[in-house]
This record gives sequence, structure tokens and C-alpha cells, in this order.
Amino acid sequence: MDDSPQGVIGTATRQLVSPPQPAAPPRVWWWRAELRRAAPALALFAAVRLTGVVMVAIWSLHLHRHPRNVLGLEWDGGWYWHIARYGYGTIVHTPGSSRVYNDLAFFPLYPGLVRTVSTVLPIGPVNAALVVSWVAAALAAWGVYAIGELLHGRRVGIALVALWALLPHAVVLTMAYTESLMTAFAAWALYAALTHRWLTAGTLAALAGLCRPNGVAAGAAVSAAAAAYLWQRHRVGEPTVPRAWGAVLLAPAGWVGYVAWVGFKTHSPAGYFQVQSRWGSKFDFGHYTLFMLKHLITGHDTLVVYLTAGIAMGSVLLFLLGILDRQPVALIVYSAFLITMALGGAHFFTSRPRLLLPAFPLLLPLALALARARPRTVAVLLTGLAGFSFFYGTYLLTVSRHPL
Repeated sequence: MDDSPQGVIGTATRQLVSPPQPAAPPRVWWWRAELRRAAPALALFAAVRLTGVVMVAIWSLHLHRHPRNVLGLEWDGGWYWHIARYGYGTIVHTPGSSRVYNDLAFFPLYPGLVRTVSTVLPIGPVNAALVVSWVAAALAAWGVYAIGELLHGRRVGIALVALWALLPHAVVLTMAYTESLMTAFAAWALYAALTHRWLTAGTLAALAGLCRPNGVAAGAAVSAAAAAYLWQRHRVGEPTVPRAWGAVLLAPAGWVGYVAWVGFKTHSPAGYFQVQSRWGSKFDFGHYTLFMLKHLITGHDTLVVYLTAGIAMGSVLLFLLGILDRQPVALIVYSAFLITMALGGAHFFTSRPRLLLPAFPLLLPLALALARARPRTVAVLLTGLAGFSFFYGTYLLTVSRHPL
């Protein structure tokens, strides 16, 4: 080392001349670290769902159908494609039926994103819809992992993602549907609420409410969590938190805003609910669900209907287990709203499992048990679930004609 005056002066000069290297913001480092921790879960999710897509594609080609159209234009996918390309304003009257299909029943965020992507990238609205859904599914899986890890550790986070990816109706996550987008916003809104990032939680919940009707569950969950947090602070005499109050008001704003806009367009405060009613979808406090359960006991129906009934009853059982496990308020309220809306409505019975797909907190008791199981047991269970999920998802999209 040169300790002479010339050496010291030279070193000082080089330090002054060399520009300082910009350090990455702490937030960037935090996201990078979180992404590295979630990488195994995201890789597992991608492998599972891509395998499901390959199976759907193979069987679609066998039936002389284009796999892209099967994933991108089936059922509601066709409506989202039409809204993304032409905007709102389509009304279809069914001959010989009182049902009127109005595209105002579909919330705007997903078709809006599809239109944006197809404008920026020359890939067409169907491909753009699949890109939005697949990216959102990956972000949703990350959020699901983050909540599992936050509450119970990394093993539970990975198990939770695996179970969610292998649900019978998980094929919907790779279709041109809104479940993946809503779950992405909802999962990260719940994570932000659990970590007391209130304005972030409120904003993400508001965006979830713009995705689909049951997106209001995220708004209710964040509002309830913020209200509980404020009440606890009040009880111990601590000062209030303005950001938590902001989350209470902001979280349901997306859902309320769209319902109000439809009311304005239809010249009726209850316009959105009237539109839904003409589709045959209304809230009847579970009367139709009970009727279908009675029908399955006294009569007979297809595999899809029986599995729908099993998933519906299983969701209630898992919800009760979540309460016994003392899940956080945000997760309990979120699951409660999703179950109530799925089982309390008089809409297509076979759509119930899809409506419950965003209710990933229901899987936490199973993820806890899976994380404690022996590796051999885990391998056997996940292999069996994967086989059934791939078969059933392919069956739903290519063989069954029951509405998704």
C-alpha cells in the first residue's frame, strides 16, 4: 500500500472522479428476496398448470378443435373477447326463454386489460386474454405462497400453492376467465392487510372488486381487517391510524363503483342486480343449492354435478376448520363472502366450484397437514391429485357440456 502523500492524493482523486454506484432501493431487494423464496412454489405451479394445458391441447386436437379457442373462447371467455374488442352494449334475447343476456353482467377490468395488451402487442384479443390470465395466475400463486409462508412457514406456503394448483377446476386459471386476475389482486390485498400495509391493501382490494362480482369479498375482508385493527388500537388507548381508515373506505370502492355505473347506464339503482337476474342469477339464500342436493339424493345426475355437490359441502367443512384454527379475520371474512355468494345464489349449479376457486384460504388446514406428512405420503397424495385434476380439467373443457 502506498502511504506517500502522492499516493494518498491519487487515491482521493480517483474516489472523487469515479461516480458512486447507485444502490438498489430497499423495496427492490425485498421483492427479489421474496421472489427467490417463492421460486420453488412458482416452479411447481407452472409445471402443474402447463401439464394441464398440454393435456387439454392434445385432447382438443384429437377432437379437431383448436386448443387456443378451447381455452380462450369457451363460455364466458367469448363474452370477454367481445367486450375487449367492441366494448359494452351487447344484449342477447334467448328464443322461447325469459332470459336476457346483457354484457353489463361482466366487470370491466379483465376485458380492459385484454384490450390494452392486444393494442400494445399485435397478437390478437384471444391470445392477449390468455397472456393476461397466465401472468395473473403466476402472480396469484405467488400471493398464495406469501400468505402461507407468512402464517405458517415456507413448507406450508409451498403445500398451499400445490393444493390450489391441483384443484379439480384449476384448469380455469389458464382459461380466458377472471378468476386468476381476481385471485392475484385478492391474495396480495390480504397479504398487505396481514402486514398492515393499509393503503396498498385497500387499492388492491378495490382492483379485485373490478374483476368480477365476488371480488367484493376482498373489499369486505380488507375493510373488516382494518376495522378490527382500529378497534384493537382504540381499546388499548393507542392513536388512530388514518391509513387504516382509508383502507376501510377504499377497499370496496371498485365493486361499488361498477355497480353504481351499471345503475346509471340502466337508469335504476338496482340495475346491476336486475341484469344478473335476467341471466338467471340471483341470491336466494341457498334455496336452489339445497334443492340440488336433495335432487342428487333422491335421483341421479352426471359426474360433474355430483363432484360440484362434494366441493360445495367440503368448502363449508374447511371453512369451519379454518375458524377452529383461528385464521386471521381477513381470511375468515374473505372465505365467508366467497362461500355465501357461491352457495347462496340461484345460478348455474356446476359453476359453484369455479366461484370457490379464489377461496384459497380454505385449503390452509389441508396444507398444514400436508406440510407435516412424510415425503412418501406427500408424493402419493400429490400424484393422485395431479392425475385427477388433469383428467377432470380436460374433461370439463372438451367433453362435458355443463356450464363452467
